[in-house]
Amino acid sequence: MAAKSKLRKLRDEEAEIRCVSGTGLVREEVWEDERGRVVRYNLAFINHFLMDEDNGRVLGYDASHGYHHRHFKGQVEAFNFLSYEDTLARFIREVSYLREEEI
Repeated sequence: MAAKSKLRKLRDEEAEIRCVSGTGLVREEVWEDERGRVVRYNLAFINHFLMDEDNGRVLGYDASHGYHHRHFKGQVEAFNFLSYEDTLARFIREVSYLREEEI
């Protein structure tokens, strides 16, 4: 039986952000393997004023359940993963837009 590789958590941060429709929360969790590759991540924009379902997660990206996917207002869809950096940039752009959304 092969030994499991050890993961190191790089980031575990959350920050409140002002939004047109009340305060939101941005979460970022990132793990890397022994070679320094990002192998697990969780990005989430939470705003209970915009979304009651899914614990208020309006937008999220992660690779749980064996594939890269995007959560958006209760819907889940696979997306074309290029790199963690690319996914993070896409997430930041989308959050910037969603911060302006009114209820």
